[in-house]
Amino acid sequence: MTNPIKGFSKLSKKAKIEWIVNQYFDNKEEAIALLESYWHDEAKTQQLHDDFIENTLSNFYTPYGVAPNFLIDGKMLAIPMAIEESSVVAAASKSASFWLQRGGFKTTIQATTKIGHVHFMYKGDVQKLANFFEQIKTQFWSDTQDITANMEARGGGILKIDLKDKSAELANYFQLEARFETCDSMGANFINSCLEQFAKTLQNAVNQSDLFSDAEKQIQIVMCILSNYTPQCVVKAEVSCPIAQLDEGNGVSPEEFVEKFSRAVRIAEIEPYRATTHNKGIMNGIDAVVVATGNDYRAIEAACHTYAAKDGKYQSLTHCEVKNGIFKFWIEVPLALGTVGGLTSLHPMVKFSLDLLGRPNAQQLMSIIAASGLAQNFAALRALVTTGIQKGHMKMHLLNILNQLEATDTEKEQIVDHFKNNTVTHSAAVAKFCEIRGVKNPESLSKNA
Repeated sequence: MTNPIKGFSKLSKKAKIEWIVNQYFDNKEEAIALLESYWHDEAKTQQLHDDFIENTLSNFYTPYGVAPNFLIDGKMLAIPMAIEESSVVAAASKSASFWLQRGGFKTTIQATTKIGHVHFMYKGDVQKLANFFEQIKTQFWSDTQDITANMEARGGGILKIDLKDKSAELANYFQLEARFETCDSMGANFINSCLEQFAKTLQNAVNQSDLFSDAEKQIQIVMCILSNYTPQCVVKAEVSCPIAQLDEGNGVSPEEFVEKFSRAVRIAEIEPYRATTHNKGIMNGIDAVVVATGNDYRAIEAACHTYAAKDGKYQSLTHCEVKNGIFKFWIEVPLALGTVGGLTSLHPMVKFSLDLLGRPNAQQLMSIIAASGLAQNFAALRALVTTGIQKGHMKMHLLNILNQLEATDTEKEQIVDHFKNNTVTHSAAVAKFCEIRGVKNPESLSKNA
């Protein structure tokens, strides 16, 4: 049984690694060598990565690629994507090229407001608290001037503060709900700092007032935190073209394609089981760009999935329609992003990504990422309703199989060529590999086969 350790975070990186491998690995030298092989050659860059989180041992690499030919609001872009899943970058690229010839992606920023709450408990007279809140409302702005000065200079700041009575759902539960504009920063630290000051302002004002009894002054602050649900920080991206331009060139007429495609979207709108996988595909395109640009994909995921259930049932984030012979496909999605602060000025690859995109502001990045999600969904649905999803996915996955088998470059070339006209499965790939190697079965291969 592994013994617990105290003060692990205070150890040097070398000491942390030694403790880990001594406790959990039989082949200690091999484990250490693997961790060290993923260190950056440049010590300064590695130290930068070490400082991003606590207890850093090494780096965990994710493939970084680009999807070219995205025409978004009239601007040509190559979009950076950091993701490990086969076929995502290829699918996004294929969609981008398809819509490049049909007008590209058009986007609209619908809102950029972010929300945070002071959650607190109050057992006194509700109307008295509501009246008092209105009397001291301006004090919340004045007490946070030191925090908001720089943000206000950039055009942002506190937009609105409301008192919310939530006692019907939980006894004595209230909120200060505040709305913010954070410009080109994601704004988490700014919002949370403001909220913590709001809590102090409320407690101090109530304690100093003669309107409240001693019992009523016992306001209990539960927590002060922004919400990652941002239904008022939303972007819409869309593509459209005449039905006649949707010729797939595979024996499926444009009219039949539109019928199948529209039906697939409708199923995702009404069936949560399908909607979950449908939206996961959208997030393939969204998350990959979010990660590449140094933003918080967990927050984006949480917001998008909550938004998908905003009408009381989980459903598709994308929709389509046909009117007057025009096919239209769109996505409406909440994206709270930043292009300044955080990793944007520290991580070298994040800086590269933002340079590649022409140093977009937060709203422009919202448009880019929404277009990426829409492109990914279009590619997935197009495959599903025509050739099937596995044909393209398994051909991309083939290289993963061959790498597991430790195939040589020559063997890879032969096997890839074989499967140009044959269905890819894991067993079929292994069988072809065995045939080329001249062995009877996979058990005759190396231990990694």
